[in-house]
Amino acid sequence: MALSFFRKAPRFWERRGPTALLLWPLSWVYGLVLRIRKLIYDLGIGNHQASPVPIIIVGNIRVGGTGKTPIVIAIAQQLAQLGWRPGIISRGYGSRQISPTQVRSDSDPMQVGDEPVLIAKRTHDQFPIWVFPKRRQSIKALLKHSPDVNVIISDDGLQHSGLSRWPAREGGRDIELVVRDSRGEGNGFLLPAGPLRESADRGRDATLFTESAGSNKSGLLEEYFVGRRAFTLLGTLGIPYQLNNLANTQTLAQIAEQFLPNQISAVAALGNPKRFFNALQKQGIAGKWIPLPDHASYTPEFFNDIQGQCILITEKDAVKCSAITDQRIWVVPMNLNLPDNLVDWMQSILQRPDPNRYNL
Repeated sequence: MALSFFRKAPRFWERRGPTALLLWPLSWVYGLVLRIRKLIYDLGIGNHQASPVPIIIVGNIRVGGTGKTPIVIAIAQQLAQLGWRPGIISRGYGSRQISPTQVRSDSDPMQVGDEPVLIAKRTHDQFPIWVFPKRRQSIKALLKHSPDVNVIISDDGLQHSGLSRWPAREGGRDIELVVRDSRGEGNGFLLPAGPLRESADRGRDATLFTESAGSNKSGLLEEYFVGRRAFTLLGTLGIPYQLNNLANTQTLAQIAEQFLPNQISAVAALGNPKRFFNALQKQGIAGKWIPLPDHASYTPEFFNDIQGQCILITEKDAVKCSAITDQRIWVVPMNLNLPDNLVDWMQSILQRPDPNRYNL
C-alpha cells in the first residue's frame, strides 16, 4: 500500500524534479481512480448510510502526520467541557484486529496502533475509543457499547467515503477539518509522484494550520486558502517527565542547563519529526536529532546504541517504550489549546437539529 510504503517522505515530493515527473503518469492513473470513486459516491451507488450522530473528521491531504492526534485530543476535551459526550474512532495504524476493538490506556500499541493508545493515555480513558479500518463498523460498535455518545471524532478518514454526513448537512461530513503543516502540499502531485492523497483543493469546512506555512517550492495552491475558513493551532512543549518515573519531572530549561549539547539526543518517529526538533531548539535545547519513519517501533538495543546522558522522545513514541527501562529517556508532552472562535464555530454546527427527529 502506498501510504505504508512511503512512511518516510522522499525528497522528490517537495519539488517537481525528474523523479516526480517520471512518476507523474502513475499519479494521473491514481487521480482517475479517485474521480471514478467520487462519481460512484455522488450517484448514490452503494450503501452510504449516515451515522446517527454527527461526525468530526480530523484528517489531512498530505501523506504522513501533520499533527492530527493532538487536535483530536483537544477537540474531545473541549467538547466534553461544554457538555458534549464525544467518542473517538481511528483506523489504528498497524492494528492487527479483525473486528472493531476498544482501546484503553493499557492496550498494546502493536495490536491497536500507537496513536489511539496515546489518545487513551492523554485523556485517562475519559472517552470511548474504537479502532478498525472500516470506520462505519467502529461507529456501530462504539455506539452499541456507549449509547450516550452524541458526537464522534474521527482521527483521519477524509478519504473514507463510507463516512456519510447527516441528511440535513451540506455536502460531505458534518465537519471536515484538514490539518496542514509547514510542508504544505510539496510539489502538488498526487501519489506516487507527490505526497497528496487527493487534490489539495478538495472541499473542507476549515483548514487547521499546525505551523506557519513553509517555503512551498512549487508555489502551488497557496491562493486556495485566501479568504477561506482557517485556524492556526500552535502547540507548546510541556514539562518533560522520565519515561519510567512519571512523577520525576524537569523543565527543558533545566535539561539544557544540566547536559551539554553533545550529551543530548532527541528521537521522533513522526510524519514530520522536524517539527518536534524545531520546537526543542526554540526552547534552547541543542543536541543530536534522530528522525525515524512514522510509527517506527523501539527496542532496548536501539536506545543502548545512543551515546549521551539524556534522550528526549515524544509521547507518541513513549507508548511504544513500556518495556524499556533506560533511565536516560525523558518524554516531552505537547499541549494544544483550541482558539475560542474554532470551538464556537464547531458548536454552531453540532447544535443544528437532528434531522432524524423529524422523519415521522
